[in-house]
Amino acid sequence: MTRFVAFTLALLLAAPVFAQVGKSQGVVDANTITEAELAKLPGITPAIAKALIAARPFDSATSLNAFLLGQKLTQDQANALYKNIFVNINLNTASAAEIMLIPGAGKRMAHEFEEYRPWKSYAQFEKEIGKYVDAKEVARLAQYTFIPLNLNTASPADFMTIPGAGKRFAHEFQEYRPWKTQAQFEKEIGKYVDAKEVRRFWRYMVIQ
Repeated sequence: MTRFVAFTLALLLAAPVFAQVGKSQGVVDANTITEAELAKLPGITPAIAKALIAARPFDSATSLNAFLLGQKLTQDQANALYKNIFVNINLNTASAAEIMLIPGAGKRMAHEFEEYRPWKSYAQFEKEIGKYVDAKEVARLAQYTFIPLNLNTASPADFMTIPGAGKRFAHEFQEYRPWKTQAQFEKEIGKYVDAKEVRRFWRYMVIQ
């Protein structure tokens, strides 16, 4: 029995860890950036920064885009901002319109992102998208995306790729396993943060 436990532990420790939110190459999550940081960005007035904070969380890149246009920014101004801030898109469900908000993605990458679904890891992303662009561009594109994390199996390292999660929530996400429903998630994680923050975390998750 002892040997079996040791063997199982060794397998778990040896298992590859796949970052489930693309590693930032400089782009900041629009749902967690501070008001002071926002106000430094081109086209963002103090009033727009305050309004953006109040409107969060944004559930998609398209909802962020609609907000910015509603603040009288042009589409070109919004597009320029996406080199600095963004709302990560779900690689498995994002629409072509969402994908094409990624700077430099265009229709071609919208097609390729959809073509290789379902996405299961960033190793897969690097392999498939790496057929069309170099490693630097793959990493740049990846930072705008995420692959939903399985609440019941994701590692602490996976959870900590979620903007603002950190060690505390990596622990809480594991603490309440097994997860069975979204309502359970809202109840348990709602003990620590408000409903808006629960909603922000939930968009990164899947229960399987």
